[in-house]
Amino acid sequence: MKAALLREPREPLVIHEVDDPCVRPGEILIEVKACGVCHTDLHLIAGEWPLRKLPLILGHEAVGIVRDVGPGVANFQAGDRAGVPWIYSTCGSCEFCTTDRESLCPGIVVTGFMVDGGYAEYVKAPASHAVAMPPKLDFVEAAPLYCAGLTPYRALKVSGARVGDTVAVWGVGGLGHYAVQIARAMGTRVVAVDIDAAKLDLARRLGADLTVDVSREKPQEAFAALGGAHVVLNLAPSPQAVAESFRALRRWGTLVLVGLPSSDFTLPVRGTVAKGIRILTSAVGTRQDLREVLALAAAGKIRTVAETCRLEQINEVFERMRAGRISGRAVLQFD
Repeated sequence: MKAALLREPREPLVIHEVDDPCVRPGEILIEVKACGVCHTDLHLIAGEWPLRKLPLILGHEAVGIVRDVGPGVANFQAGDRAGVPWIYSTCGSCEFCTTDRESLCPGIVVTGFMVDGGYAEYVKAPASHAVAMPPKLDFVEAAPLYCAGLTPYRALKVSGARVGDTVAVWGVGGLGHYAVQIARAMGTRVVAVDIDAAKLDLARRLGADLTVDVSREKPQEAFAALGGAHVVLNLAPSPQAVAESFRALRRWGTLVLVGLPSSDFTLPVRGTVAKGIRILTSAVGTRQDLREVLALAAAGKIRTVAETCRLEQINEVFERMRAGRISGRAVLQFD
């Protein structure tokens, strides 16, 4: 099969022919039809996270058609539509797996990081952790939901946001364009914050009630006029954005950190305590969260804004991602 290989950190991916995966008991083989391109892969390519396996096939938003099932698989059969998310497998029995926090499992295995992922014509996965894809969704629309849609959904879920609350989505990129729609589907007042006018235009088209252009106005003043945000979902990977989003909160507000800044940052302890601020972190969601996200999309509550590309264009896509020149999500599309 054809695949995009990371041979060494800080080098471009190489398109190469490799052996097709062979399924073992409990596994399924998926012919990949689409795979979302995630910003997390830039961290892997840059060598910022230690890699257990090289060469490595990246990609953790792969969807397609099940072509083979291993012995013992009962929940999938050949011809089904399925996808492989970030969580490739977990132990299933630890305190985190049994309490709706499986992303914290000490035995977690991650797709496209610890094992080969979806930047290839085929990918295999444990049937227990693959998630069925609704028939109403096409492959390009569904693929990014397996991470880019799932991650803000989980973050908003744990934030405690309620109907009528003011929710600020800080950063309207691949995750943010979903966050705007999910927050609106939750019945909140959505304020989109970014430095890019085009991304703010997209946020308005997706249902944002208000937008704040940080390149032209002071966000603290804008949110003061609104009475402050009940919840800020920070998806912008910079210490400055974290500090600004913190100051946008009202008393008893909640800051949920999702973006990964390249350097450490500080927040004022006194201000946090005095205002009763909650600071949470949230990574990817669970399999059940993913099923809920897919159901929202199938019901027309959220949609994917995607730019499609071919596998051979993957390095060009990464360059555009580094420059912040992708609207919505980039998705590799396979024949």
